[in-house]
Amino acid sequence: PALGHEYDNGECSRCDDVLTSKFEDVKAGDFYFDPVEWAVEKGVTTGATDTTFDPNGNCLRGHVVTFLWRAAGSPEPTKTENPFTDVTEKDYFYKAVLWAVEKGITKGLTETTFGPTAECNRAQVVTFLYRAMGEPEVSSTQHPFTDVVEDQFYFVPMLWAVENGITNGLTPTTF
Repeated sequence: PALGHEYDNGECSRCDDVLTSKFEDVKAGDFYFDPVEWAVEKGVTTGATDTTFDPNGNCLRGHVVTFLWRAAGSPEPTKTENPFTDVTEKDYFYKAVLWAVEKGITKGLTETTFGPTAECNRAQVVTFLYRAMGEPEVSSTQHPFTDVVEDQFYFVPMLWAVENGITNGLTPTTF
């Protein structure tokens, strides 16, 4: 007891204590337990419902830019011109999309569509994260993934994410 608890993904490494999440589909020991709890605590997300997070669900482009916008403190975009026909002022992601475009995090799928309901794949997420962090330099072009080549738009973002422990890929050899 004098040492206190030391939790990793909801499990104490010093005793048998286990934390519980408000989400019935997020359990102590899940690799995403700590990130989910952090994201809820910081207001980045509220979950799919009051009692579920849906950790195996698909994120949409509207979700991902909203998460990034909220993680940045939900700043007001300074530009109010909306170039996208599929984004309106009533959408929960409206300000997030304007902010993300303003900051160079995304340009949209086309000049006039953002694609807020399109699934956001791993390549897009890692690229959004990389751009949101200011496109930091990477120290190596070496990577273990056989499905990633240099001319892909997400090549440098993927290198950055691996170098910084953000992802290990789906398998040791595939991104």
